[in-house]
Amino acid sequence: MGTALKTRRIEARLNEADDELIDRAAELVGESRSQFVVRAAADRAARLVARCDVTLIPEDDFDALLGSLDEAGPALAKLATAAARPRPYARR
Repeated sequence: MGTALKTRRIEARLNEADDELIDRAAELVGESRSQFVVRAAADRAARLVARCDVTLIPEDDFDALLGSLDEAGPALAKLATAAARPRPYARR
């Protein structure tokens, strides 16, 4: 979060139990209610974004994927032929 100028606002409606829980938790960590809510939301958002940036697959599937990348099949020959053709456009 850092010391960047804070100019944005968020609002939320909540029930009494959640309101009291957030106040108590903020008090326990010595933060204002606002600081606690922003930190909690930002932490969760960072975890979700990080999780979406990673693809987990079983080890056997990963090994099969790597093995298939090492095999030069007929599709690779077609790709090499297509790449060798003259291009109908020029880069500037």
